[in-house]
Amino acid sequence: VTHSIPACIGSMTINSKQLDNESPVSIFAVNKCYETVQDGTFFDGSGFAALVREGYRVRSDVNITLEFRTTAVHGVLLGVSSAKVDAIGLEIVHGKVLFHVNNGAGRITATYEPRGTNSLCDGKWHKLQANKSKHRISLIIDGNWVHTDNPYIQSTSADTNNPIYVGGYPADVKQNCLTSKSSFRGCLRNLVLTKGQHTELFDFSRAFDLRGVFPHSCPGAKH
Repeated sequence: VTHSIPACIGSMTINSKQLDNESPVSIFAVNKCYETVQDGTFFDGSGFAALVREGYRVRSDVNITLEFRTTAVHGVLLGVSSAKVDAIGLEIVHGKVLFHVNNGAGRITATYEPRGTNSLCDGKWHKLQANKSKHRISLIIDGNWVHTDNPYIQSTSADTNNPIYVGGYPADVKQNCLTSKSSFRGCLRNLVLTKGQHTELFDFSRAFDLRGVFPHSCPGAKH
């Protein structure tokens, strides 16, 4: 077993002596337990999760689905960016969801703008799907579809071989398709990336770097 148990543990004793878990000598990726908890991963607004250390190749086609819950109107959802210009990015800016893609010729953006500024940032779960098919990109939020025209139709491949950053990214990492530096605060679940016939569900507890992220434990809406 190489990853932690997604659970709450309390009242642990060793040789009849109760351990004091209020003042540990050291702590890593351990959060408090919540009275009401939901499936999902909690992002506290200070960090990020880094996935696929060896690099994720976006190339011509990718379909991203996830569910998010937040009360913040700004926050990075996901980014994959090369050191050059090729990249993809998903973010919430002023309560809108933006999906940016740069296949090398220039950035294009599909924007979902809800009727009310806070209607996506209401603390309830919302389903997002972002699709890149060669030069075409689209967003589906809670079943509402938006797309954008791309003037760079000859440029079809985002040539990345870089980690996937979720919920934010380190200060020293370049992200060509994100405008926000705000880390996401809220909960994410069911992150799936699909390329052709290959579908991958990402487990945040297996991230190679986690900062301010607590897998498998999403506090109830009262938090």
